[in-house]
Amino acid sequence: MGKRRRVAEQRKAKARPAVLGGVIAVVVGGVGLGAYALAGGGSADAQATTRKAVRTGPLTAAEVHKASTRFLTAWQQGRTAQASAATDDPAAAAAQLGTVLKDAHLQDVSLTPGAATGAKVPFSVKATVAYQNLNKPLAYQSSLTVVRRKTDGEPVVGWQAAVVQPDLKDGDALVTGESGTPPVTALDRDGGELTAAKYPSLGAVLDGLREKYGKTAGGKAGIELRVVRGKDSSKAGLSDKTLVELSQGTPGTVRTTLSPKMQAEAEEQVGRKPRASVVVLRASTGEILAVANTAHGFNVGFQGSLAPGSTMKIVTSTMLFEKKLVTPDASHPCPKTYKLAGWTFHNDADSEIKKGSFKQSFGASCNNAFINFAPKLSDSDLTKEAQEVYGLGMDNWSIGVPSFDGSVPVQSGAQMGASLIGQGGVRMNPLNMASVAATVRSGVFHQPFLVSPDVDHRTLAKAARTMSKKTQAQLQEVMQFTAAYGTAAKAMAGLGPDYGAKTGSAEVDNQKKPNGWFSAYKGDLAAAGVCEAGGHGGDTAGPIVAALLKTGA
Repeated sequence: MGKRRRVAEQRKAKARPAVLGGVIAVVVGGVGLGAYALAGGGSADAQATTRKAVRTGPLTAAEVHKASTRFLTAWQQGRTAQASAATDDPAAAAAQLGTVLKDAHLQDVSLTPGAATGAKVPFSVKATVAYQNLNKPLAYQSSLTVVRRKTDGEPVVGWQAAVVQPDLKDGDALVTGESGTPPVTALDRDGGELTAAKYPSLGAVLDGLREKYGKTAGGKAGIELRVVRGKDSSKAGLSDKTLVELSQGTPGTVRTTLSPKMQAEAEEQVGRKPRASVVVLRASTGEILAVANTAHGFNVGFQGSLAPGSTMKIVTSTMLFEKKLVTPDASHPCPKTYKLAGWTFHNDADSEIKKGSFKQSFGASCNNAFINFAPKLSDSDLTKEAQEVYGLGMDNWSIGVPSFDGSVPVQSGAQMGASLIGQGGVRMNPLNMASVAATVRSGVFHQPFLVSPDVDHRTLAKAARTMSKKTQAQLQEVMQFTAAYGTAAKAMAGLGPDYGAKTGSAEVDNQKKPNGWFSAYKGDLAAAGVCEAGGHGGDTAGPIVAALLKTGA
């Protein structure tokens, strides 16, 4: 009986479900298939049937809500590891959030999401900045975007530093403590104080002035929460930015060359366009009288890097005149199309000038009247002209705040031809093109500056050579013709006769309308502007520049 009972019990045990690691597997024919697959064994087919499929397709509202809530809740509670894991780049997120937790000295952080628009979720941030015995409230708006994680399609937050604070770029940090540089009080040329509240475009300029002159202007540092720029941001010319001032430092004083009248007018003019920038100079000295941008973050006027379109034909014409390849009144047709190194170049609206002078082609901004000189030029001719006569592309301007000095790289073939009309690899900003107009007006390159070199004894850049008086006269002739009868005539009406201008339209990939450019001078004033995605320069940037020339007249 004992032996029979043991056999029966063994049979009964075999019939019970087997428990492996907490997972119940039904035994069929003596083999637990479910448990075998979950335990990691079995065939490739068995594994494939249990592998989770990668999610695809548009995100649902529920997925966006869940992913954003998970991230914001963890961040608010100071659970950096969990918040970072809720993003598509946990390592970068952990580094950024960890720095904030350690160095920003924020307390009572409150994150409140707003209504999502698709996958984008705006949210408000409220906190207290507390350092030693000082504290002040902090409040700002930010946003995040939910994306599908590449590995499994799970909805997570698409990581970028700006999620934490909109002014942050990758590699930047939020730091509370004694400011690296004392504050400065910036003055205009008449002694009035310049503030971002009065002149919104000057926010980045004032930051740059503080960074450059804070330690030498006689001020004392205060305590503040600020964005400290990393290596990449510094290379891009971005300055540290103060977000909250816990205790005021003692500011030093820096006088600039800005004209309060011109600056106010510049702010008003760019405010009428969605994406406009303008710079005004005194041609005989290089003093910067105004700089304004519709967008108040990045200073396109000083630091932009955009193809200048046909305003570059001023530099190209200088080269052609100096090489004696053409004169203003020489017969020079502008064909509808021109082939160069496998490319076919077209004029705007497929226009052409069959019988006309070079001056007429300049005034009409007819592209192929310039590109058809390419076979007579070397690859480096335009680069040398820009550097040696106009001081462009040498990376040596020192205007008092960060700036980009333009770029005219050596190119060959069709790209060289495109450079002649301000496309290809040529890059400029309104500061550069205002300087070009100023050089034509004065005959000599004067490096633009916002702060006099007498303040810090810095050396201003100089051009290698000066254009001849004959070349200057020829340039003024074609620019005056353009201002009186050409594509700039409508904008420059009533400003003559001591004036000159050049319009430009620069094509940009995947952009419906070109960037509209305008470069001009009137008397001792020179100015240039750009309206990004605005269309033809004569209709967009032209009125802005002309209004400023009238203001200073």
